[in-house]
Amino acid sequence: MTATNIHLRKATSADVPRLREVIEASVRGLQAADYSPAQIEGALQSVYGVDSQLIADGTYLVAELMNQQSQLEIIACGGWSKRQTLFGGDQFAGREDSLLDPARNAAKIRAFFVHPNWARRGIGSLILEACENAAREAGFTRLEMGATLSGVPFYLSKGYAEIENQEAPLANGEVLPIVRMAKRIQMKSQNAEV
Repeated sequence: MTATNIHLRKATSADVPRLREVIEASVRGLQAADYSPAQIEGALQSVYGVDSQLIADGTYLVAELMNQQSQLEIIACGGWSKRQTLFGGDQFAGREDSLLDPARNAAKIRAFFVHPNWARRGIGSLILEACENAAREAGFTRLEMGATLSGVPFYLSKGYAEIENQEAPLANGEVLPIVRMAKRIQMKSQNAEV
């Protein structure tokens, strides 16, 4: 598999069943070293999940690859947001969907999940670059996220800095450690030579 085999597109509501599968596989397969089984179960119930607002806003991307049956299969997802919510799917109680002002606020990098069979092959980097470019085109000069402990090394390698540690309360009484991270991005010059 090379980056040229990956197809990125905006997610649609028809993708939701497969997105749920990818999210669950990603969390169970890639976060087990950083979170306890109880934290993972609690997070899948009350934090992680599909965010239908991102899909409706057209800011959630899926990465597809041709499978052995010659059909495109979603193997990863991730997005960015022009809304206040820092992290969490539809079921997360701490959502705030009011719109951000690009002149004052940071766009949010949101809900990145890669199926464990396709992890560490550059797919997350492709999605992140597309999200950063889209946020830049929307006028944002700052980005922030609520990163999982498993995601922190990846985001550090992409120029994000740790801002603060947070804890998301989970429905089963556990808490999920999250790291708020941020990055400045440069606006593309209007006069840049092609």
